[in-house]
Amino acid sequence: MGPEDLAEIVANLQLEGSPELLVGIEHSDDAGVFYVSEDLALVQTIDFITPLVNDPFRFGRIAATNSLSDIYAMGGRPMTALNACAFPSKGISKKYLADILRGGYDALKEAGPAVARGPTLQGGGH
Repeated sequence: MGPEDLAEIVANLQLEGSPELLVGIEHSDDAGVFYVSEDLALVQTIDFITPLVNDPFRFGRIAATNSLSDIYAMGGRPMTALNACAFPSKGISKKYLADILRGGYDALKEAGPAVARGPTLQGGGH
């Protein structure tokens, strides 16, 4: 979704600000930035993308790398990562899904953050 559409959708929300929130929804960035202390900030993001290639391992790598790039773009260093994913309830083999996750973990291993589990959603499908 583009920033114009998102701005229209959230225009009437009463968002409470926080002095520690440096980058929030009003900035249309791919990540939020929250001051933990005077000299330390936390950059947070979550990303979902649709498959761009037919190879599940490569797609997993692309998805993880895309998420990491949001952190780098904000001047951050990836310390932790959540592997959040949504899969259709039917029609995709478990091996295919495992290959996607393996590709994501492979990219994260190269970048160095500690990988926590993260949510896995199931739905849709044919």
